[in-house]
Amino acid sequence: MSDEEPDPERKPHQFSEGQGLDEDYEEFTLDPEALNADPSQVDPVDTRVLTDLLDERNIPKDRVDVESLMEVGLSYMGINRFEEATETFARAAQFAEDDSLDEQEAWTNKGVAHAQLEEWDEAVGAYREALRIDDDSEHAASAETNLAYALHESGRTEQALEHAERAVEIDPRFPQAWYNRGFFLVERGLLEDAVTAFDNAIRLGMRNAEVLEEKARALDELGREDEAEAAAERAEEIRKEAEQEMVREHGEGGAMGGQGGAPGGVGGGGQGAGGDDLDLGGL
Repeated sequence: MSDEEPDPERKPHQFSEGQGLDEDYEEFTLDPEALNADPSQVDPVDTRVLTDLLDERNIPKDRVDVESLMEVGLSYMGINRFEEATETFARAAQFAEDDSLDEQEAWTNKGVAHAQLEEWDEAVGAYREALRIDDDSEHAASAETNLAYALHESGRTEQALEHAERAVEIDPRFPQAWYNRGFFLVERGLLEDAVTAFDNAIRLGMRNAEVLEEKARALDELGREDEAEAAAERAEEIRKEAEQEMVREHGEGGAMGGQGGAPGGVGGGGQGAGGDDLDLGGL
C-alpha cells in the first residue's frame, strides 16, 4: 500500500448512479429449461454443452453444409486426428436432417473415429444409432461390419458374429463383411464355411496379407497343408511388396499418410457401399 497522502485537488471519479431497476424487472438469464437442457445431467465444466445448445437454437439446419462437415471429418481421419474427427462427425449428425442417410453416415463414421481411439463403447453406441435410423440402407452394411469389429474388441464375441452375418445379408458384395464373417466362423470352428467366406472376400477385391493369413489358418486346421502353405506364402509376398512400396515412396519424398483401418484391422480405409463410409474392415 502507498503511504502518500491523497491529492486534495484531485476530483473523485464519478460513477454512474443510473436509474436503478423497477420492481417489475425480469433478470436476463440463460435458463436451462429454455435451452432444453436438464441441469442435473450437464457437467458445468463442459462448456461445449452450452455451445451445442446454442447451435441448435440459433443456427438453422438448412444453413449448415453437412457434406462439407463430413469432408472435414474425413480429412481429420486421414491425418490421424481422431478426437477432432469424432467431434466433427457428431456436429454433422446434429445438423443433418433427422433420420436421414446423411445423419446415418455421420454416425457410422463417428463410430470408426472412436474405434481408432479404442473407445469401444462409444463406437458401439454410434453404430447402433446409425442402424436405428435404417438397418437396411446403403450405409447399413458398413455399420453392421464395424459394429461386429467393435463388439469383438470389447469382448462381446457372441454378438459380433450376429452382426457380421447381418452385414453379408445386407450387402453380399461387401468384402470386409465376408472377411469378418470368416474370422468369427474360424473362432467357432466352422472352418469350411470360413474358407468360403475368405474366398468371397478375396474375389470381391480384398487381396491383402491378413485375409490370406486367416485363410491359411483355417486351411491348416482343416488338414489341407499344401493349400495353407500356398496362402501363407502369398501373404508373405504381399507384405514384402507393401514394404518395398513404402520404402520407395519414402525415398521419393512421398507422403506416407495414416491408414484408415483400426489397430489390427485390415480395412485400410476401404470404402463401403455408402461411398464416404469408413470401414475398419476386419479383425
